[in-house]
Amino acid sequence: AGPAELQEKTLVLVKPDAVQRRLVGDVIKRFERRGFKLVALKLLQANPGILDKHYEQLRQKPFYPALLAYMTSGPLVAMVWEGYNVVRSTRAMVGDTNSADAKPGT
Repeated sequence: AGPAELQEKTLVLVKPDAVQRRLVGDVIKRFERRGFKLVALKLLQANPGILDKHYEQLRQKPFYPALLAYMTSGPLVAMVWEGYNVVRSTRAMVGDTNSADAKPGT
């Protein structure tokens, strides 16, 4: 658990392919096994306008239309997890946010 003042929260977003492959339960199990507490969960559909703003720096890339199509292809699951050292643990589980540096399978 850890000291109360060191409790952190982090947002985890499960993308459409993982939702379609029914991996949300596995994600939840992995966090719960590490002792983290799920404090919020919401199933939602990505808003194309928000995605356009979020991925603005990629707009000129040839894969941009496919990226928007992928992110709107199905529901997303947004989760907020709480616990001691949850941010660092999440980064270790999920991998680097820069896909060029990420390990395979993360």
